[in-house]
Amino acid sequence: MSKGYLLRMRTAWVGWRNRVLASPRFQQAATRFWPTRPIARARARELFDLVAGFVYTQTLTACVQTGLLDLLARGPTSIEHVSEHCALPPPAALRLLRSAAALRLVEHLGEDWALGRAGAALCGNAGITEMVTHHPMLYADLADPVGLLRRGGGGGRLANYWGYARTDDALESAEVDPYSRLMAASQPLVAAQIVRSYRFSRHRRMLDIGGGEGRFLETVAGTAKALNLGLFDLPAVVERGRARLGEAGLESRTTFHAGSFLGDPLPRGYDLITLVRVLHDHDDAPALRLLRAIHDALPAGGRLLIAEPMAGTRGAEPAGDAYFGMYLFAMGSGRPRTSHEIDAMLRLAGFATARMVATALPLTCSIIVASRGN
Repeated sequence: MSKGYLLRMRTAWVGWRNRVLASPRFQQAATRFWPTRPIARARARELFDLVAGFVYTQTLTACVQTGLLDLLARGPTSIEHVSEHCALPPPAALRLLRSAAALRLVEHLGEDWALGRAGAALCGNAGITEMVTHHPMLYADLADPVGLLRRGGGGGRLANYWGYARTDDALESAEVDPYSRLMAASQPLVAAQIVRSYRFSRHRRMLDIGGGEGRFLETVAGTAKALNLGLFDLPAVVERGRARLGEAGLESRTTFHAGSFLGDPLPRGYDLITLVRVLHDHDDAPALRLLRAIHDALPAGGRLLIAEPMAGTRGAEPAGDAYFGMYLFAMGSGRPRTSHEIDAMLRLAGFATARMVATALPLTCSIIVASRGN
């Protein structure tokens, strides 16, 4: 069968399906008929979660901002203690606890309150907590989503927060401090996935471009003891990396390169270059320019490792085009790309081969490794 015929068949099927699902008569019948009732309930829950999602996120934000989850992480406690610790009137404290319990952030334990399973997982990941603290800026930019879309993205609080997204000029230390701390806090989970998925000890010298404070380099250094390290980032960020890696005892193993990877020449002599959550921050033209510069900086047979959340990842589709798509649009730079789109860009940049490397949690990180030809 031809592609045109298959497309016409699919179009007809989608039209029929949507007419049926939109029919109030069908919806009522589906809830009454016992074989379809569980499906109808699940679909109703999905639709309600889409409508109510912002309220859920604000409940989570309140739990973090009041210190409720930190308090319960120390053990079950009473409503009175919660009220005092969170500086909330008892009725408001109870309202927050019950809302959080519905989201499995907390749970009722006899007369006291304790962490729920989602709350416990959250407390075990400092990076997620940092993102929750940071999200009010995103919510402010999305308060008028149609306005954001019509102006072409950017222009709000996130664009100011991510300084490199709005200017090519050198940034001062105070301008890089907030986002550098956020990236450093959220890096460990991603870094752990990468080092479990790729053998860094096969290389001699590794350069992390846009490496921030060096948290990823620090993780890699612990698994590849003989690997010489390089960090490339803006001058103010590199100084933060020098301080952190010095505290970790890695300064003698690391060469620090200060500059803008969008305009300055990249250092040579590294057989592995890494981009961890960097490529998707940039629009297609500068991203392709960066990939070409990396290709030219690598020796024959050298490799590029790209690690970031990718659009179209099976089982994690909302994280790609929905969350990161709108986040990066508000930021004013970049977009999530599918693995096929990145592969095509790598080919245009001159790389000979590119392959996917499986990770344990592709929701937060997928990996592509590209090789320069001989």
